Amino acid sequence: MNIRPSPPIDGNLLLEALDAADRALLAPHAERREVRRGDVLFRAGDDVSHVTFPAHHCVVTLVVPLMDGKSVETATVGREGAMGGVVSHGYLPAFGQAVVQVGGPVIRIDAARLSEAKQASKGIRDLFVRYADCLLAQVLQSVACNAAHTIERRCLRWLLTLQDRIGTPELPVTHELLADMLGVRRAYLTEVLGRMQRDRLITIGHGRITLPDRERAEAGSCECHAAVRKHFEEVMGAVYAPSGRIVAVDVGEPERLRPPSVLVKDATP
Repeated sequence: MNIRPSPPIDGNLLLEALDAADRALLAPHAERREVRRGDVLFRAGDDVSHVTFPAHHCVVTLVVPLMDGKSVETATVGREGAMGGVVSHGYLPAFGQAVVQVGGPVIRIDAARLSEAKQASKGIRDLFVRYADCLLAQVLQSVACNAAHTIERRCLRWLLTLQDRIGTPELPVTHELLADMLGVRRAYLTEVLGRMQRDRLITIGHGRITLPDRERAEAGSCECHAAVRKHFEEVMGAVYAPSGRIVAVDVGEPERLRPPSVLVKDATP
């Protein structure tokens, strides 16, 4: 990781949703870094002292490693969100592992400084309560998806989720990466992807998978992808482009949005 001095807070929709006064509270504590694909931001058991905000096209996946060497994706976070200490005061051990899937810039803020800003600003506090609700919704929906849906539908759900965050039909995904995210053997996934390509749901290239027709991919996916998108719209005021990419978060008028879960709200400082 390379550190850039004096970073502005830009490129992350969650931070950009704050007004100027709230951004000024956080800017002095922000640190901008470049991360590469495969970088591990934290591992299970690590003390998470910083909250990490992916920026621009950077995407980070939260996975749970298992004893047999497999790992399963529980949440995928791009420029719409954050990872690590989102709800807590920080410096708590991580339960999962955060792995960079698409490299790019990230903004890091010390968890204790972010906690102080939450206490000082109702706007920051409300924003993070809402985002914590949406992150929890994504985790819960992922658990349900992994338990109930076919590998083809789960695969499309994950590819659509990635496309929402980078906005291009071509996705920088290898068979090995996708197998890790879905918790299956690579050889088995290769067979599955071959069937999906014959059905013209995807096109397989070297180090990438393309979704040639997003509408067909959405129709072939399970309801999990649409359910999470809808929750982001209702709770975070998320705005999506025709390509599916999240282009804005709008919580400026919280009274028009659905209130966050009471359980999440009560757990957030």
